[in-house]
Amino acid sequence: MPQPLPNASDFLPGPVLLLGAPGVGKGTQAQLMMAEFGIPQVSTGDLLRENRRNRTPLGMTADELMNTGQLVPDNLVNDMVSARLQEPDTQHGYILDGFPRTLNQAEWLDRQLVAYMLPVVAICIKVDEATLLKRITGRRISPAGAIYNIYFNPPKVEGICDVDGSKLEQRSDDTEEVFHERMKAFRSKTAAVIDYYRSHGGRFCEVDGDKPVHEVTHEIRKSLLSLRHHPEA
Repeated sequence: MPQPLPNASDFLPGPVLLLGAPGVGKGTQAQLMMAEFGIPQVSTGDLLRENRRNRTPLGMTADELMNTGQLVPDNLVNDMVSARLQEPDTQHGYILDGFPRTLNQAEWLDRQLVAYMLPVVAICIKVDEATLLKRITGRRISPAGAIYNIYFNPPKVEGICDVDGSKLEQRSDDTEEVFHERMKAFRSKTAAVIDYYRSHGGRFCEVDGDKPVHEVTHEIRKSLLSLRHHPEA
């Protein structure tokens, strides 16, 4: 595991978990935090793909399970995360992506970090479901990667990219049906994790994600300062 973290007054963010439903902007905010603090994003999806690609013992075990239609169990994911957190770039903090997803994983992570000065803090980005539905189903993308939204940021000409005139497309998973399935999964898997961190005083806060990106970033940073008991909070 990483070396003990420096004093919190230096405002190193330590381990941070960004929570929120699909479409709230967790990925965007994670990228901004990585740039500001120089800490990595620890993604269980990336870890699983990397371990399988590199044919590590953990990856090969995951392959065997997935090839027979089985889910990758918590203990295997935990082992991948544990190995990742021993790498030097995590010693001043990291942003957890897709982990912990279950109460068991949250409790396991706390046990792993019990000897360290800064525990995980969780910041939940909140956006009402009606807005999230429009964010997801209204998204349109050009072949070059320009992103529009027919509700919030429409192109000048319907269905046409402002930059290169190419035809905009909707991703196959940006549908109302898929959105509701993802929301169902979010509620069933993440509710217990949110309750867990909410019940551990001083380790959880919520921010309003229905604001411009820079304002959400400001609120997240303010929340981190407060949760880490920084004198500027």
